[in-house]
Amino acid sequence: MTLTSTRSRTLGAATTATLTLTLLGGCGGGNAATIPDGWATLDTKSVSVGYPEDEGYDPQPAAERGRANAAVALKEEKGVRTGMVSVQLDFATGVSDAGEAAAAAGAGIGLGATRKETRDVRLAGAESARDARRIDYEFTSTGEESTPPKGTRMTGVVVTGVDSKGTPFAIRLNAMKSSLPPAGLETFTHSITVK
Repeated sequence: MTLTSTRSRTLGAATTATLTLTLLGGCGGGNAATIPDGWATLDTKSVSVGYPEDEGYDPQPAAERGRANAAVALKEEKGVRTGMVSVQLDFATGVSDAGEAAAAAGAGIGLGATRKETRDVRLAGAESARDARRIDYEFTSTGEESTPPKGTRMTGVVVTGVDSKGTPFAIRLNAMKSSLPPAGLETFTHSITVK
């Protein structure tokens, strides 16, 4: 419990610093997102996104991740996947804006998930592609395929949009609710740069 509380405070402090820098510096066209200390970046041809490396997240080799994912960072504890950041590109057809991308990505959230909020966000990066949509949700772990024990409450966020070349993207963060404060979801969102 103490370790989780310390990590939550650390993530919260990083969030405050990130949000302050983002607001002071702005997210003008071409600017990259601010990545807090202790975080690393997953980089793809359409987007880059931060993940909390100091919290135990590690990039997954291409040979091990699903074909639908362009990049993944996993947090595993004793063989259990307690957190995941993933990037999917070109995941739907006929998508031309953030709203359409959100509709397509939202359909994949899954039965049994509870949507908490959907809102428009502005990302760092290419001016023509900064408009995005964020969906917050919660769900219960099934305990299957190396996930936390059945019944564990999980939290998630997916940020969707279309890059400057018209390619739709969906960036997800799923983690045990007890390990990720709401401020961590804000830091995650503000770590995204669209190309």
